[in-house]
Amino acid sequence: MTDNGGGGPDVTQDVRVPWDEDPGDLYEHAPCGYLTMLPDGTIVKVNETFLNWTGFDRAELIGHRRFRDLLSPGDKIYYETHYAPLLSMQDDVHEMAFELVRADGRRLPILVNSILGRDPSGLPRVVRTTVFNATERRGYEKELLAARRAAEASEQRVGALQQVVADLAAAPTAVEVGEAVARAPGFAFGATDARVWLLDPDREQLRALAGTGRGALVAEDIPLGSPLPVAEVARRGDLHVIGSVVQAERHFPELAGVMREAGHGTVVLLPLTAGFAGESIGADVLGVLCFAFVEERELTDSELRVVRLLGHQAGQALDRARLYDDARRREERATFLAETTRALDEVPRLMLRARRLVDRLVPEIAEWAAVRLQVGPAGLQAESGGPVPDPVRLAQRVAVVSGHGKADLADTDPDTDYAVLPLTAGGKVLGTLALRMAPGRRAAAAEAGFLTDLADRAGLALENARLYEQERAVARTLQRSLLASDLPNDPRFAVETHYQAAAHDLEVGGDWFDAFLITSDKLAVVVGDVVGRGIDAATTMGQLRSAIRALASAEAGPARLLERLDRFVDRVESARMATVVYCEVDLSTSELTYACAGHLPPLLAEPGAAPTYLLEGRSGALGSRAGRRIRDEHRVRLAAGSRLLLYTDGLIERRHRRIDAGFEMLARAYAGRRDSPLPGLTAGLAESLVGREHHDDVCLLCLALGTEERLERTIGADPVQIALLRKDMRGWLASHEVDEESTQAVLLACSEAVANAIEHGYRDDPFGVVDISAEVSAGTVEVRVADRGRWVVTGDEMFRGRGLQLIHRVMDDVTFDRTEGTTVTMRRARRVA
Repeated sequence: MTDNGGGGPDVTQDVRVPWDEDPGDLYEHAPCGYLTMLPDGTIVKVNETFLNWTGFDRAELIGHRRFRDLLSPGDKIYYETHYAPLLSMQDDVHEMAFELVRADGRRLPILVNSILGRDPSGLPRVVRTTVFNATERRGYEKELLAARRAAEASEQRVGALQQVVADLAAAPTAVEVGEAVARAPGFAFGATDARVWLLDPDREQLRALAGTGRGALVAEDIPLGSPLPVAEVARRGDLHVIGSVVQAERHFPELAGVMREAGHGTVVLLPLTAGFAGESIGADVLGVLCFAFVEERELTDSELRVVRLLGHQAGQALDRARLYDDARRREERATFLAETTRALDEVPRLMLRARRLVDRLVPEIAEWAAVRLQVGPAGLQAESGGPVPDPVRLAQRVAVVSGHGKADLADTDPDTDYAVLPLTAGGKVLGTLALRMAPGRRAAAAEAGFLTDLADRAGLALENARLYEQERAVARTLQRSLLASDLPNDPRFAVETHYQAAAHDLEVGGDWFDAFLITSDKLAVVVGDVVGRGIDAATTMGQLRSAIRALASAEAGPARLLERLDRFVDRVESARMATVVYCEVDLSTSELTYACAGHLPPLLAEPGAAPTYLLEGRSGALGSRAGRRIRDEHRVRLAAGSRLLLYTDGLIERRHRRIDAGFEMLARAYAGRRDSPLPGLTAGLAESLVGREHHDDVCLLCLALGTEERLERTIGADPVQIALLRKDMRGWLASHEVDEESTQAVLLACSEAVANAIEHGYRDDPFGVVDISAEVSAGTVEVRVADRGRWVVTGDEMFRGRGLQLIHRVMDDVTFDRTEGTTVTMRRARRVA
């Protein structure tokens, strides 16, 4: 070794080894394969290392095989499309990967480096190639690729899980949570079908909530005690992975049939639990997720961890949704209770409240509901919806609940799929409420608090209605007993009254009327209105009525009587501000004296004249202490046949119109009934002006004074009017002192003639009218009945049955005039009394 000039040994020279290197051996046993090929790839030289790797003999390759012949089918194409063109253009290729097919058919991964040698003219002459065994490298690459794919799959699953968690966080209800959970297996694992069941502990069943895919999984509710694997997972809370149909046949034969029919290879059953992540002990199972794969699939540990995490996240979301649903349900129930209480308060009557209660319950809460009240001898019942339970079994359960006053909420048995609750108030059982919960709603036992609260409120509302009706009946009875029922009967006058209670008032009013004889020749009529309602008002009205009767005298007169009433009111505070119209009629002179204490003016209709309001003699309400305490009165002489109408404000006052309009309407209606019979006149006025749906009491009194020389009446083509006409005509005949036998004969003949005029003259005209007139002379009573209709029969056929014979028998002379319509004139001689 020589010195390099720096004082050290010269290492640039070849180091001699202690043995001789054979170049041929180095070529043959090099750590790589050497091949020498012609430009077309024919092998002309190969070393021993390549032969050992491939298992070929040298004689098989040299001059007989091309390099590409040793490659796999895919690599042959790659050789022709990439390797050969690159080598031709670049004269070399480096680390090109191929799979070489060994002599025994096994494949050997290799890396190839080649150099193309050219002759002096530049033409390809030889290809020298080195081949490296890439088996370990390929395995390492596969491991890296598998790890990369696993990482990508894990990232995909985590991304899918994050998306599911976001969806779950945005899902407020159990249904929306179920839909998000059902989508997760498809995103995270590529599952083809998924189904979510929600555990309903009240009904002990798993309710099908949501699903995705082809719908091959069962989408029905499953009892919790069922042997199906979904129910078992819900009971045990364990993850089940059924890897194949064969495995399912060993453990879950029913599931195996479903898998075989749906073409599923693997099924995963995951409990959805609420609790701490990773802990199964003490965790509440809220539902089950089932998802399936078409092929048989073995889930990795990381996939199973993601599956369990999905179950935990879904369980937490279901728990939140359950709390949200509970809060929303409580809010809805509170709103329903408040609205139901308000709706029941809107109707005062007991039966209407019971009817409204069941109508509120069906179908919002229940599909069938019935209220049975122990009121009256037969009780009251209101029912809505259906189907109706077995009546015998229902009656038994109602009797038990009515007896001990405790709710029977056992509604899960098919024979008793309805609940029965007592309706109580003040510790007393008023009746029962039976109902069957609507489909999709929780069982009655789960709604025990709400139903109990509902029954308590309903019981109180119904008891209040019962007490109201009881008090209302007492007040009505008291009021009717205090209203004048013993009106005087005198041929010199006639009195017709009408009282109509308010349709919707919670209490009776203080409207009243009275008529009585002060002396044999002086008649008093009065109508009043007491402030307030209820029994107190009715009592006060009775006190005023009695006071007026006690204070009335022949010498006092209306003004003096009202002044005395003022002093009476000072001692009876409840009578203060009452209004009264008080009239006295001198029957011998037909003079009317009247006074109004804050009351509406009387309406007078005299024969041949339009109705007029009597606006004199007015002063303030009783005990008003307003203005001077001296009362005014006024006198007016009445013609024979005059009619005086007294009334209360309920007849004409309305909130939506001026009172002047009410006065005009009453005057027109009164004028239109000028010729109507007195009986029914006041009721007809009330019917036309207020109807039945009114909000205030109505009280009317009509006084017909004096004897009409000629009776003239007009009635509509309504057979009901005949009875009123008979009553009116009877009074008129009595005032003319017609004997009873003649009176009965005239009434019978007149009624028969009017009935035939309505039946034949106005058969197709309900708006026709019939005119009746009557006169009494010294020895004869003459009656005419005329209509303007078109009769379809004539002669003896114009009277039904034996009507004509009856008229001829009771009347002395009967004639017919059909010039304009039909007029029947009937005469009868008066008998000596």
